[in-house]
Amino acid sequence: MTVASGVLAVNNDLPIRTHLPVHSGKVRSVYWLTQADSARLIEEKGYPVPSDTELAIMVISDRISAFDCIWKGEGDLRGVPGKGAALNAISNHWFKLFKEQGLADSHILDIPHPFVWIVQKAKPVMIEAICRSYITGSMWRAYEKGERDFCGIQLPEGLTRDSKLDELLMTPSTKGILKGIEGVPEADDVNITRENIVNNYQAFNFKSIDDVALYEKLLKEGFDVISSALAELDQIFVDTKFEFGYVKDKDGNDKLIYMDEVGTPDSSRIWDGPAYREGKVVENSKEGFRQLLLSHFPDPDILLNKERMDERTALANDNELPVEVLMQVSKTYTDIAEKITGQKIVLSDDPKAEIIKVLKDQYQLID
Repeated sequence: MTVASGVLAVNNDLPIRTHLPVHSGKVRSVYWLTQADSARLIEEKGYPVPSDTELAIMVISDRISAFDCIWKGEGDLRGVPGKGAALNAISNHWFKLFKEQGLADSHILDIPHPFVWIVQKAKPVMIEAICRSYITGSMWRAYEKGERDFCGIQLPEGLTRDSKLDELLMTPSTKGILKGIEGVPEADDVNITRENIVNNYQAFNFKSIDDVALYEKLLKEGFDVISSALAELDQIFVDTKFEFGYVKDKDGNDKLIYMDEVGTPDSSRIWDGPAYREGKVVENSKEGFRQLLLSHFPDPDILLNKERMDERTALANDNELPVEVLMQVSKTYTDIAEKITGQKIVLSDDPKAEIIKVLKDQYQLID
C-alpha cells in the first residue's frame, strides 16, 4: 500500500443516487439526494428538519489548494494524507461547541464517515466573513504599501508586522460575483464595507436588516469561542473566514446558521504560542504551505499577482512537489487536529471504498 493510495484526491465520482449534477469545489464535492431519499432519511434518522427538506452528501477530499490552484506531489501524490479527515474533525469540533454554547446551528445533520457530512440545503449569505485579530498576510502587505482603509475601517499609523490589533476587525468580501450594487465591483472576492451590506442587505441574501447585526454577533462570538479554546492549548487564533446561510428549522422557520467549515487550518491562520512569544511565527495552518510555495519557486510574483493567473495555473499543473513537503503539511494538519479535538486522526488505506460501504450498508444511497 503506497502513501498515494490512501489519499482521496477525486471525490466527485462516487456512485451515490442524485438528482442534480455533482458540484465539485476546490476541496469538497456535493451530491444532492433525490427527493425520495431525502424524505426517507429524514424519517429514518429523525433529522430535525421539515419532511420536504433537500439533503446532500458532502464529501471532503485530501486535495490541497493555495493561490487558487490545486497542487500535487511526486509519485502520483494528488493530495495530503490525513488532510480531509483533519479538516472535518476540526470543523465538527467547533460546530458542536458553538451549538453547546448557544451560538447557532450548522448545516450538518449527520456524520456517517470522517470524510462525509449529510447536510441540509442552505441558502448562503453572499459574504466571505473574515475576522482578523493580528495584522499579517495580505492586510500587512497592503498596510506596508500605505493603505489604511480596510473595508471602511481606518487603521492607525505605526503598526508592525504580525502584531496584535487593538480590537477584532471584521473585513468582509463578496462571495461570488454580485451585480448591480452601487460601489461594489462585479467581481468575486472584493472587499466591502458594513455600509455596503446594510444598504443592500437583500442583495447579499439577508432575510432582514436585523440579520446583518446577527451575522456580526455570530461572527464575533464564534471567533471568541475558538480563540479562547486555542489559547488554552497555547495556540493563537490569528484570523479566519466564516460563512453563513439560512436553513429551515423543524417548524419551517428560517434560521441563520454557520456553514461550510470553521476554524480549520484551511480557513484560518493559527500560530504557535511559545514560538510567537520568542518573536517567531510558526504556522499551524495552510499559511505555512503558502509560504513554502513562495520560497520554492524563483518568481513569487506569479503566485501573488492575479494578473498572472495563466502562469500560476501552469506552475501548479507542471510541477510535482517533493513528497516530504506534502508529508510535512500532513503532519501540520493532523497534529493541530489532534491537539484541538483530543482524538487521533486515523489515516485510511482506501477512504473511497470505506465511504461507499457505509453509504450503501447504513444509508441505502448506493445501488
